[in-house]
Amino acid sequence: MKKESLSGLLTKNKLGEIPETDRQDQHYLEVVKAFARLTYESVYLIDYTNMSFEYVSENPLFLCGHSAEAVLQMGYDFYLRHVPEQDLELLALINEAGFDFYANLPEEEKKLYSITYDFHLADKDGKQLLINHKLTPLFLTRDGRMWKSMCIVSLSHHQAAGNARIYKQGSGEIWELPPGKRTWHKSAKPVLTEREIEVLRLHAQGFSIQQIAEKIFVAPDTVKYYRRRIFERLEVNNIMDALSHAVNSKLI
Repeated sequence: MKKESLSGLLTKNKLGEIPETDRQDQHYLEVVKAFARLTYESVYLIDYTNMSFEYVSENPLFLCGHSAEAVLQMGYDFYLRHVPEQDLELLALINEAGFDFYANLPEEEKKLYSITYDFHLADKDGKQLLINHKLTPLFLTRDGRMWKSMCIVSLSHHQAAGNARIYKQGSGEIWELPPGKRTWHKSAKPVLTEREIEVLRLHAQGFSIQQIAEKIFVAPDTVKYYRRRIFERLEVNNIMDALSHAVNSKLI
């Protein structure tokens, strides 16, 4: 599929001009900037009236070697320049399926939902990096369409692009988009026991298996058993991926 066609699909939610009476006070930008200073993740805002970026943080992960100001000026053209074509087609599919899902939600619940998925970014030298992209509504129009959204970019803990999921705040349910499909499937969010969460948190603090065993008064082999159970529940292969998955899914 040509990039011109992909660009059209990526801009499916493009809005017209927003009435002056609906426009928001700009103080929220100061809150977003403060949040960006406190996180290692990249933060940016999308404005769907013209498919532009309203704010881009200076975290280098999302910038592909550019300055934050340069990426801000590119807007949606940034994706066309720095996302490989195969992943652009994937983004177009996720974008279409995501906005179709969103359009059918009750208007009073729309701000409770967020979507997460993985795709590659290629820097100026063509080197590719798999990132995780989270998006949630910031402002809606009067008719319930997404006007502005807040996006967070971090390193992906998966091995391949895709992995699209929708979460609802305060709910244990998630919706997954199978590869190549446009229909979301509901499933339950993974559940960890209190002891498994405790083991994960101690790993996050940098403690070794032996040190964790001493802290929770069990044998090292028991800690290894908890780790295996965590890996199985989260469908990962190592402790770093488990930590990333647990944080992304708000399990710890």
